Amino acid sequence: MHKISIKFLVGFLLIFSFSFVVLSQTVKQIIHTSNQNLITTELVGLKNNSNVYVRQTFLINHFTNNELYFGEMAEELGNNLNYATGNSVGVYTVNGELLYATDKSLFAEPKRTDLQEAIHGKTAYNINYNEDKTSVLFSYPVVIDGSKVGILRFYKDFSLLYQQSSRILDTTLYITLAIFAVTFLFSFILSRHITLPLGKLARASSEVKNGNLDVRIRFKRKDEIGRLADNFNDMINQIDLQMSIIKKDRDHLKELHQQEKLFFDNITHELKTPLTSILGYAELIKANGERDRNFFEKGMNHIIEESKRLHKMVLKLLEVSRRHATIQEMDTVEAGAVLRDVCESMSIRAQRYKKSIKVDIENELYLLAQEDRIRQLFINLMDNAIKYSLDFSDIKVKGLHVDGKIRFIVENASDPIDAKQLSKLFEPFYLAHPKDSEEGSVGLGLSIVKSIVDELQGTISIVNQDNHTAVTVDFNRLISVEEGNRHG
Repeated sequence: MHKISIKFLVGFLLIFSFSFVVLSQTVKQIIHTSNQNLITTELVGLKNNSNVYVRQTFLINHFTNNELYFGEMAEELGNNLNYATGNSVGVYTVNGELLYATDKSLFAEPKRTDLQEAIHGKTAYNINYNEDKTSVLFSYPVVIDGSKVGILRFYKDFSLLYQQSSRILDTTLYITLAIFAVTFLFSFILSRHITLPLGKLARASSEVKNGNLDVRIRFKRKDEIGRLADNFNDMINQIDLQMSIIKKDRDHLKELHQQEKLFFDNITHELKTPLTSILGYAELIKANGERDRNFFEKGMNHIIEESKRLHKMVLKLLEVSRRHATIQEMDTVEAGAVLRDVCESMSIRAQRYKKSIKVDIENELYLLAQEDRIRQLFINLMDNAIKYSLDFSDIKVKGLHVDGKIRFIVENASDPIDAKQLSKLFEPFYLAHPKDSEEGSVGLGLSIVKSIVDELQGTISIVNQDNHTAVTVDFNRLISVEEGNRHG
């Protein structure tokens, strides 16, 4: 049975291959002949119409039938025929010298057979195939009162005709291939009606043994083999279901572990920034004492505010760990004032890094947000700019109204960053310059900024040009109370 099946298969494949080749060549020849006839018919019509126009032109202008007048009217004749026929036109002398062409690039190649035939008094065309474009150069001598006065040459595009022919050919061959494939499948199944079921069961069992649980057997039979196949499928379905549950639980645990790790890395990063700021003020207060009373009070206030913020973070961490955290309500926030306060508090940190902060912030930059989240966003932006800007450089901070939106820009001098690195800067744990990164930095600052911007339905972008990096954040603008009254 095994040898008979192989012989049947080989014989059918040979018959199919031979029949397919014969059919494809026959269809190609029929389509080619049909295209040639269509082209010839169109070109004959084109010649007749253009001949009528040329004769009328000679009669209207009372030209004699010599070459001189044909040359003088070459440009007018070419343009008018181009307009009348919609095809590019070349006007030649009886010797094949180009007098005028509506598009010289189409007639600039060396003399083709069609033009050579026209020089000898014959009408001819030449088909050019160039990738998906098919065009025809058609030439014929212009004869007035029995005398040849010149040559007209047309460039006509037949790409659509050949594309349609190609689609017809492809469709025919695909349908033929499908018919042969169905016939082959039916014959093959019929020839192995006895041996096929047991062979499939054996192969399926081997695949299951090797760990492939996607295999299934489908027999439209009601005998013992059919029932065996159904039982086999049910068994694999049960195994596959159990494996899917195990994989789902595994992936869920892995996701929870990753989220937990990301959460604690995020919190660690957030705790580090205010601690650094507190440490900076504390060291300066310790060094200067109360000699500068204004600075002493400013520093103590900053330490108190940052300590309160740290306390809030710890409380949030406790809430999250107990799974009792609640979503805070949005409020009207003057983001410009928050940004000024952050810049002022971060100025000490910038000085420690030998940098300065330049601020240009407009008033009434109102947002619908949580003030803590806005402050967190600005702190991370400023912290990132301070750490990665060049020494002795200025960090420029802007806040302004732009086209009904509020825009914040943080710009600093920096080392060049290529486009591939820029696209990854908002990913957690990614460091564009890991060797130059601050000790303890894990690359979460900009990813935290991105998450806050997404929460508030804003947009963020980063560009690096001429050794400068600029981060731009846009939010929908909340109209101030005063403006609302005026518009009301």
